[in-house]
Amino acid sequence: MTAPVQVGPPTSGPVPFVRAYAARSWSDPRTYITDRERQTLIHAANGKTNASIARAMGVGQETVKTRMQSILRKLRVGDRTQAVAVALCLGLLEMDDVEIPAAANRGYRDPIKP
Repeated sequence: MTAPVQVGPPTSGPVPFVRAYAARSWSDPRTYITDRERQTLIHAANGKTNASIARAMGVGQETVKTRMQSILRKLRVGDRTQAVAVALCLGLLEMDDVEIPAAANRGYRDPIKP
């Protein structure tokens, strides 16, 4: 338990105090996500829905929703697309984590056949 620390001028009433918390060991608090949150984010990066993420991870859909809300809050973003982009920029995800389907751009810029 930490001892109360006097803040401001002395008062005759109760002594206000500030709790001293241990310094965080990471440089950016946004980089602290759990392993399960990272796995959830990888599934989201690969375009899976909450239902398919839940099946793949063996949890309920509500658990996936809760984890996604936690991820969004920790990364300070508004949706899962932004979360993936920020996670890639922060190094929480790597490009190898995102699977690109073989036919992703098939038909785009293919030569026109007569």
